[in-house]
Amino acid sequence: MQQLTEIRWHARAGQGAVTAAKLVAETALAADQYMQAMPEYGPERMGAPIKAFTRISPEPIDIHCNIENPNVVILLDDTLLDVVDVAEGLVADGTIIINTCTPPDAIKRALGLADSITVACVDASGIALDTIKRDIPNTPMVGALAKVTGAVEIDSVKSLLAKTFGKKFGQDIIDANLASVDRAYEEVTTA
Repeated sequence: MQQLTEIRWHARAGQGAVTAAKLVAETALAADQYMQAMPEYGPERMGAPIKAFTRISPEPIDIHCNIENPNVVILLDDTLLDVVDVAEGLVADGTIIINTCTPPDAIKRALGLADSITVACVDASGIALDTIKRDIPNTPMVGALAKVTGAVEIDSVKSLLAKTFGKKFGQDIIDANLASVDRAYEEVTTA
């Protein structure tokens, strides 16, 4: 399948990975692409490691299983680096995006990654605390994803975010999340 983008999300329950996976999928759908988004977790408890998956493609998607060989891995909590093999199954020219203050070249060396792998880092938790006033790094990580991969357009993400969140939250929460997306888009660094 040409141009299929497969994304695996790693987070702790409560950090919004499932919401982010759906937001990316719905943004792709709004751009006339095909999509899938699904979570994978056991007994749901705050702080437990979870995975979520997103597929987006300009063509119909005929695969209906978890993602084994992602193009992109997103880690919403860098404490999971000691728990999860984030590079497991990653394609040879894949991308790993991590919520961390550690520089991407240091992460790349620590994980022993090949030069063909792109590592991107952004302080999504710090951005979330500044803008949203809570350590929920999901929307900043979507901003970083848009910048690093181009899989979704930043304006489309923000438009869908405003529409979706507008059904649940007040304008101040919507504006804070939009600001977090913009900041992560601008502040993400790569190696």
